[in-house]
Amino acid sequence: MKFYTYLIIAVFFISCKNEPKTNLPVISKTETLELRYAQGFSVNNNENFKVLTIKKPWPKAEKSYKYLIASDEQLSKMTFPSDYYHGVISDEIKKLVVTSTTHIPALELLGVEQTLVGFPGTDYISSKKTRKRIDDGKIRELGKNEGINTEVLLELNPDVVIGFGVDGVNKTFETIKKANIPVIYNGDWVESSALAKAEWIKFFGVLFNKEKQADSIFNAIEKDYLEAKQIAQQAKIQPTILSGAMHKDVWYLPNGSSPEAQFLKDANVDYLWSETTGNGSLALSFESVFEKAKNANLWLSPSYYISLEQLEKANSLYTNFEAFKNKNIYTFSKTTGATGGVLYYELGTARPDLVLKDLIKICHPELLEGYTPYFFKPLN
Repeated sequence: MKFYTYLIIAVFFISCKNEPKTNLPVISKTETLELRYAQGFSVNNNENFKVLTIKKPWPKAEKSYKYLIASDEQLSKMTFPSDYYHGVISDEIKKLVVTSTTHIPALELLGVEQTLVGFPGTDYISSKKTRKRIDDGKIRELGKNEGINTEVLLELNPDVVIGFGVDGVNKTFETIKKANIPVIYNGDWVESSALAKAEWIKFFGVLFNKEKQADSIFNAIEKDYLEAKQIAQQAKIQPTILSGAMHKDVWYLPNGSSPEAQFLKDANVDYLWSETTGNGSLALSFESVFEKAKNANLWLSPSYYISLEQLEKANSLYTNFEAFKNKNIYTFSKTTGATGGVLYYELGTARPDLVLKDLIKICHPELLEGYTPYFFKPLN
């Protein structure tokens, strides 16, 4: 028995001796990136590296994701277990892939759009600047988000992929990670307010060493938003608002605690479902919506419909609303890029100040003199 005991101990020490040594980054002076609204990520700045933590990549995420960001020189001095971080990223990004149109404005605002080399569903991109790069062959089509063309992506060999996950299950991202290409989950869409979503420009600022520029850009957007909100308080009348439309037999519209409803509150209007709460959209019957909103002054965002004729053809019952009879229906679906991408879905997240001003101008025409709505237009 003693012999076997000594043998086990000897094997243990030999195994430990042969284990590769790690040279973990030394945490010295640490500063935390200031975030006033966003809750889904955090950044700790150390002297020679940064640690980016994605705290809520999707609504029911059970764990957070940590990424180390440092210069190539610093990374060459560091070694650590493969599972120590969920990704190790050079802060000298030359090639990037993003997977949501909401990421495009941040790249352009920071002046790093030239690093974008691939995107799944390029037709959805509306920005003229980025569309030109697509037309010039500088941005490759990567197929669909649910099944990215990994062959093309691996050929591009980007420094990092910015993805998003609904539930954390994405086989494509796992394949990309196995090729030693880091994937960062961006959770801007999970945030509960418009300004919180917009503050994710600081996420991209961290990746590109442009924290000060990102902070300055966000401060300007926040200032513009809060000033518009203050102007909206001058309105003497609060018009009643209906939103959404039917899908099959269900009418979907924003719940009162959603970012969409927050826009309406800040625009100083009477959203008829402002008292409701919960996650996701409200799902109601036509009868309950009609009973409450048949005399609503305005109807905003009626799904994807862009004309009164389309709306009537979809369901003749829509014609019974006063907003339909008075042609007071507005949509963002008419404002599109050259290939049909809806601009609101791309730029609306980054520029909530423009969204709010649109709503104020539509609901209170006497305010914001000289302003022309950017996203929202009346139905044809």
